[in-house]
Amino acid sequence: MTDTIKPSATRIATKWAFIGLAITIVLTYAFELLDIDPNSAAKYINYIPFIALLLLTQKEYRDELGGYMTFGQGFSAGFRYALFSGLLSALFTYIYLGFLSPDQWTKAMEVAQAQMEEKGTMTDEQVKVAMDFTNKYGMIMTVFAIAVGSAIMGAILSLIGAAIFKKERSIYDNDQEVIEQQPAE
Repeated sequence: MTDTIKPSATRIATKWAFIGLAITIVLTYAFELLDIDPNSAAKYINYIPFIALLLLTQKEYRDELGGYMTFGQGFSAGFRYALFSGLLSALFTYIYLGFLSPDQWTKAMEVAQAQMEEKGTMTDEQVKVAMDFTNKYGMIMTVFAIAVGSAIMGAILSLIGAAIFKKERSIYDNDQEVIEQQPAE
């Protein structure tokens, strides 16, 4: 009798989350090198690898389970990917904006201040208070928003992916496995 190792959704999700982190790092530096405005529509490019890797996590997990996966198993694998990916992206963002490229944070603050002043709905004092608050807590709020946003978006996408990749065993599938596992006489 051979012991089979049960596939680990956590291992698979972690692998794809680190691949996603590598893609995020490359895209971040590409945007910086090409001087693409982070507030432009190009920022949505980052969602494509997130979605693709979440679905690949679910597909790989189903494949490792022998081609069968319940809805709950699919959701769990996808959500783990989203959670790990969000945490890794948040950590990278903190390191990137705080230490590697703090000038990017400074640029973002200048753009935010200019937008507040341009709207004209705030007094100079209110803009100053808002900018002081943003300079003090903005980076932490950004990192928190990335982690939570990834988890929320990942939960929704995991539901969709689980519905797509779900393939539960029927009683006939179980009978076929028993027949295939019996030794030949």
